Amino acid sequence: MNTLRILSSLLLMLLLVPLAQAAQEIQNVRAWLAPDNTRLVFDLSGPVEHKLFTLSGPDRVVIDIDKVQLQASLNDLGLEDSPVSQIRHSTRGDGLRIVLDLKSDVRPKSFDLKPNEQYGYRLVVDLAMREEAIVTKSVVPVPGEENKRDVVVVIDAGHGGEDPGAIGPGGVREKDVVIKIAQELKRLIDAERGYRAVLTRTGDYYISLRGRTGKARKSNADLFVSIHADAFKDPRARGASVWVLSGRGATSEMGRWLAQRENSADLIGGVGSLSLGDKDDVLASVLLDMSMNASRKDSHQVASRIHANMASFARMHKKHVEQAGFVVLKSPDIPSILVETGFISNPEEARKLKTASYQQQMAQSIFRGITGHFWEKPPTGSYIAWAKQSGSQLAGGERLYKVVSGDTLSVIAQRNGVSLQRLRQANQLSSDSIRIGQVLRIPTG
Repeated sequence: MNTLRILSSLLLMLLLVPLAQAAQEIQNVRAWLAPDNTRLVFDLSGPVEHKLFTLSGPDRVVIDIDKVQLQASLNDLGLEDSPVSQIRHSTRGDGLRIVLDLKSDVRPKSFDLKPNEQYGYRLVVDLAMREEAIVTKSVVPVPGEENKRDVVVVIDAGHGGEDPGAIGPGGVREKDVVIKIAQELKRLIDAERGYRAVLTRTGDYYISLRGRTGKARKSNADLFVSIHADAFKDPRARGASVWVLSGRGATSEMGRWLAQRENSADLIGGVGSLSLGDKDDVLASVLLDMSMNASRKDSHQVASRIHANMASFARMHKKHVEQAGFVVLKSPDIPSILVETGFISNPEEARKLKTASYQQQMAQSIFRGITGHFWEKPPTGSYIAWAKQSGSQLAGGERLYKVVSGDTLSVIAQRNGVSLQRLRQANQLSSDSIRIGQVLRIPTG
């Protein structure tokens, strides 16, 4: 009897060994392209061990994955505009080798992700383009009064790529809603004389939180606006909100900057660019504290204007601007705000947020808050400062607007909250005919 039991146990163990060593599967492959980074995501049936390395002559990135089978296609991933010329694969024993043939220099890295609410196990490969390989469009100064600089607003559409953000009723995704609001806000800002908008992401791809604030710094931003849509487990939660950096968040960020200043290439001081690296502890602390205090004050002022504008048409979560330690608000030298456009987990607000009309209302309320703030406190050397001082904008806060393709006089009037009749009178127009490039005076609403 004992011999029979032993034989049965051995047989059971022999049957279980193949199961324990069974290969996982690559079930799907996704690609996300950003201007300076390409991300490949391999969706897996379970956890795997992998190794990434590079080869030259020709340049390649090699990913060896143990005990895995490819059950997905590596074709049609939309990599034409990426550093990858082609993807090849071959089996290696019970594993797989994936080879990325490169057409430009990259810094590759890889990491594993455990399952979450949206996805299962994943292997992520990032191919960051090296600085010297990134081709950027040069900004050609527009001839104008004394060539004064534009006010630069960096607009951050939250989430993106494999990170959809919150998902509301009917599958409406936060990342899709906020990019549309961000794009509309950029259109409004770019059409306003003396302003220029920069999007942290122009498409559906992921950028790290520090990468978003880093782009604002590289753009010499005068303001950073991050746009999101809130969510909560209770679908009854609702209301939009505007956030600035809390005191505790500012204190922790100040400590981080002071600790890394010797090896950091980051600068403070906005356009003036003041380095902390060559300052002693006391002076560095004082300079950073002054910069952060000024930034937080401006952040709160512009946030208050936007909060008031949003309250005119949207239900607000609180009656005042709120404070938190969000990473995207922690630029010491750039006024930064975060706008939660509503609760996408609330069926009523989700329905509104996915409509173009409501997205435009949100963008317009943010836009009016931004332009109102910078008319009140224009940056030194900017066209807005020159226009205010020289009186090229009318008294009482009236603004100048340059007509762009697709504009009509009635749309411009509606967008700026003035009547068509007042807009005609302010510009001495006998008809509603306007031309691209024409500069209009926008009377106060």
